[in-house]
Amino acid sequence: MKQTRLMKILAVCVLSAAALGLALAQETTTTTVDPVTGTTTTATTSTVGTITAYTPDSDYIMFRTAPEVAPVRYYYTPETTILDPGGRTVTWSAVRPDMPATVYYTNVGDRVVVRKIVLSQPAPVYKHEETTTTTTTKP
Repeated sequence: MKQTRLMKILAVCVLSAAALGLALAQETTTTTVDPVTGTTTTATTSTVGTITAYTPDSDYIMFRTAPEVAPVRYYYTPETTILDPGGRTVTWSAVRPDMPATVYYTNVGDRVVVRKIVLSQPAPVYKHEETTTTTTTKP
């Protein structure tokens, strides 16, 4: 009798842990509607994936959450912050295609607006060296 009771408790613990793991792994978005004004407020949520495309003169990045999923367009604003893995702010020049990142976003209407991008790899450092050569002629 004690053994079956122990097995039931163990089974409940395993199922609870699995359910908790699934709940934490899912992306959640909390949307509330103010009954007085009718305005919709959406909480910021995050997702992990890969930046698949970024064009500096556009207002969006293409972001893929898994290799088998099609990329989604995430719009950014001048207030969007880009951080390196150490938490330091970097410029948009650090963003490259095929770069893993965590994107914090909010749904605004039918658009997904990025609030913050945390890069998973350090930004590449490019060293620019310039060499000048002078030629003199003898009179």
